[in-house]
Amino acid sequence: MKTCKRSTARKHIETVIRIENEGVAIDPALFKNLDYNNTYLEQVRARFDWNFKNYVESKIPQSFHFVSSNFYSPVYWNDKSDISIQKNDNKFYLVEGKNDKIDVIDEITFDKKPKFYNLITSDGKDMSRIAQSAGTRVDITYSSECSLKDKGLDCKFCNINATKSRFSVLDKLDWKTPKQIAEVITAAYKEDNYHGFNLTGGFIPERREVEYYIDVIEAVIDESGLSPEEIRGMACVGAPSELSIIDKYKEAGYTNIATNMEVWDEDMFKYICPGKIQFGGNHDHWVKTLEHEVEIFGKGNVRSLFVGGLESKDRLLEGIEYLNSIGVISQPCIWKPCIGSALEGHRAPETYWHQDVMDKTFSIIKKNGFTFEQYYYGLGSTNVLGNYFRFNGEWLPWEESVDFID
Repeated sequence: MKTCKRSTARKHIETVIRIENEGVAIDPALFKNLDYNNTYLEQVRARFDWNFKNYVESKIPQSFHFVSSNFYSPVYWNDKSDISIQKNDNKFYLVEGKNDKIDVIDEITFDKKPKFYNLITSDGKDMSRIAQSAGTRVDITYSSECSLKDKGLDCKFCNINATKSRFSVLDKLDWKTPKQIAEVITAAYKEDNYHGFNLTGGFIPERREVEYYIDVIEAVIDESGLSPEEIRGMACVGAPSELSIIDKYKEAGYTNIATNMEVWDEDMFKYICPGKIQFGGNHDHWVKTLEHEVEIFGKGNVRSLFVGGLESKDRLLEGIEYLNSIGVISQPCIWKPCIGSALEGHRAPETYWHQDVMDKTFSIIKKNGFTFEQYYYGLGSTNVLGNYFRFNGEWLPWEESVDFID
């Protein structure tokens, strides 16, 4: 087992939060010789584009791991960031500073491309465009657009429709059929290192959403021959008009469910998410939906995300505290004023603000007794707080663990 100083590991946690909030400076020419065809995992902007720079000319890596701690970090490109990736003697390093004042943070290794990325479905579609690798979980965006756009009711932080307009042709993004999804998940699970999948996408009418999600999980069960408990599928859905609709997802075979509130403050919720209000009900109805989901799916099998930085810290933590207390695994994502969103050009909070929120959120999650495995099936291993669990000495059974020493 590798060892890593706790001070180094803590620095890596803080660095990942900085990258989430401030991005990382990269030179695409540095990666031009990376073997994306066989070895390295490329960015596929199937749902959102989190880069701070509008760039479509060539491929860039999706993510990396720190060599010392084995912690995960995404690659979000921002030329103005003080953190950058450099190459020396065929090794890559994450560094801080510029010119002659550069400090090496750690050697890094880019994440490897899974085998299923080079496979095609029975109808001739690239599997890498049907689903993406998110650590050791399969992430599926069934539709790369949201119907709220045509109604002028987009969530103001979201750039899903803008991302589709820029990348749908380049990244070959189309509507995914249940058969395609089932074939990809089956192929990924056969690699023995993929565990669980997340199905999500833009806003679609409720009846169509329910029928489609049921068709997908039934197709996955039939294609893979696995039980729902072995598949561990998560349905990311909106708040339904009738709470009994939630029961249908469980009956069909999903073991996990997600209903993302995005904002806790009621007035902010109305302003930031007008479409969710109009088609999913008011703030109280979204909360009641999550409470009912816990009744049906059980503690630790329900998720709700917030967009950290849109509302005050105390209101955000109030929502996180309440939802975790009733059995919902809840945390903030670090808000980036994304290209193409209504809030493009705005400023997110300083990184120290997000670090404090993440520290407090992890304490809330642990206080309510959630394990890393529960967190994983709700949020995956590539979210910021996954590194907190690892720092706490909790590793997923299939991960290479590191012993953190003083």
